Amino acid sequence: MPSVPQKIIVPTKKLTIMSSTEPTAKESNGAATKPETPLETQNVNDDAEFHAEGEESGPIFQAIGVIVGNVNLNADGKNTVTIGNFEYPLFYIPQKRKVFDALTKEIETTGNHTFRLVVYPKAIHFPSKDQPHSMTFQLVGFDRGREEQTVSGELEDNEFKFSGLWQFIPVCQTPCISVFRNFTHERLEYIKQAEPARKVKFMKASHLPLFWKDAPVRPFRFNPKVDKENQGHPVFVSLKAKFLPGRNVFGFVALLAPPQDTAPKFLKASKKDKATALQESKKNKATTPQPSKKDIKQPGNNQLKPVLKKNTPKAEKEQEQ
Repeated sequence: MPSVPQKIIVPTKKLTIMSSTEPTAKESNGAATKPETPLETQNVNDDAEFHAEGEESGPIFQAIGVIVGNVNLNADGKNTVTIGNFEYPLFYIPQKRKVFDALTKEIETTGNHTFRLVVYPKAIHFPSKDQPHSMTFQLVGFDRGREEQTVSGELEDNEFKFSGLWQFIPVCQTPCISVFRNFTHERLEYIKQAEPARKVKFMKASHLPLFWKDAPVRPFRFNPKVDKENQGHPVFVSLKAKFLPGRNVFGFVALLAPPQDTAPKFLKASKKDKATALQESKKNKATTPQPSKKDIKQPGNNQLKPVLKKNTPKAEKEQEQ
């Protein structure tokens, strides 16, 4: 059984980009059209500033894959990619602006809109279980075929590599692969100095719904009735999965390594930071000044008023009849 790749080999010239790692602490998490996940889900080790078991070398958390679809670029920045008959938001972070510009130029030059895109998948969950999650994709790179020695060459169309914790989250009925921010000392120093809101956003995890029939281990589910010592914990898995358009979930394809009882080091916001960030957000909304009546433009007094025509006695008589 193949082992989990440690890094992505530098791509050939035909392939625009590539990295399978997440942004460093200095990189921005913003994006031109990136939607905000409306809820921070609760998982293991919620009371800790960061989770740091295991070794720094070896397997890492990751979620990267290849989709094939029709790219639609819009002037308002709300770009999309159509996979099959289903349309999904396509965004990029500032560090990948050159990739987006190259893709734009390729479309303008050739008139072709269909590409193999290398992307990070982003599932957006909502507080209500009755409201289904949505899926978006973050552009990492693109090519015109399966390039060897790159992640594009390793994967089939609409296939992904996931490495993360196999578990249920409170807001999703389908178990997920939870991909957390990989631990580095640089990132640790960054979050120690960052304000709670920025810290929580930086350490936000990605929870990707996965159909995995006959999984060798059951997905972890938090049980509030069980004490911490007997609660158990999710296992770390590395696998390939196929994206299922329309259903917005992934289907298991194959294991890349045996499940691990101990996960690599990862960063995760504490309950305290989440509560502080939420409180600050509510406070900022409450202190945002609302426009007063003076700020609202009223019709000027110098505007012409409609002149009402007086009916003549003859016209009034005709109306009465």
